[in-house]
Amino acid sequence: MLVTSKELLLDAQKNKYAVGAFNVENMEMVLAVLNAAEKTQSPVIMQTTPGTIKYAGIDLYFANIQTAANRSSVPVVCHLDHGNSLEISAQAFKAGYTSIMIDGSKLPFEENIALTSSVVKFCHAANIPVEAELGHVGGKEDDLDNSHGTNPFTDPDEAKEFVERTQCDSLAVGIGTAHGIYKGVPQINFEVLKKIHEIIDTPLVLHGTSGVPDNQVTEAIQHGICKVNYATDLRIAYTRGIKSFLNANHGAYDPKKYGQFGINEVERYVTQKMQLIGSCGHV
Repeated sequence: MLVTSKELLLDAQKNKYAVGAFNVENMEMVLAVLNAAEKTQSPVIMQTTPGTIKYAGIDLYFANIQTAANRSSVPVVCHLDHGNSLEISAQAFKAGYTSIMIDGSKLPFEENIALTSSVVKFCHAANIPVEAELGHVGGKEDDLDNSHGTNPFTDPDEAKEFVERTQCDSLAVGIGTAHGIYKGVPQINFEVLKKIHEIIDTPLVLHGTSGVPDNQVTEAIQHGICKVNYATDLRIAYTRGIKSFLNANHGAYDPKKYGQFGINEVERYVTQKMQLIGSCGHV
């Protein structure tokens, strides 16, 4: 069933677990994520970035996620990840997305507040929750490039002012993670996270989680992280599954056969992450 993210994140916050948010690039990845959610009886967020939407269109991705949700009894959220403009946020809203992220983190503080507030205004009128971002989650993924040399950490006092003025429903924070593939082992700045968690009660979001050690993820959840994003590792898993089939079957040409191997690898990965973040059984 298709739901909004608000109640899911509030329940996660109350019960000290997190909801997994998984970037889906095609129908096979949608099926894989849904299979894992059903197997573990987990609420789940399926999300698409502007770069993914550009590939096939916002209506097609929404139709895939909506159809998958209609087949299942577990709660499914269709979320816009890193919406980078008022226009694309409005497109996702009109298409039927049940959760919207507006990412104004590259903008000066006041401009970020203004952009976020404008999206909150029309989304809240229809009870659609909004995720915002303050600070910088580094790295590069799709058309998103946050590799510029700015302070990556969210200022706790600014975070408090930001959520009070924008009334966003969740906040992605910069605490040392990055998008894409890490060159070394990432290290979450738990002191920054703890300070943010102490002064605001808004559910917090961890971006760039692919490659972050499991023990850091579980500790972050204990300090206010309620939504955990995975993207790069799903792409790697899907590609690995397809490569394994094609390497063993050089004459293969049926995409259903090698696509199933991609589904299996993504499902295995997502199942492991749902177990890690504690979402199993929370439906």
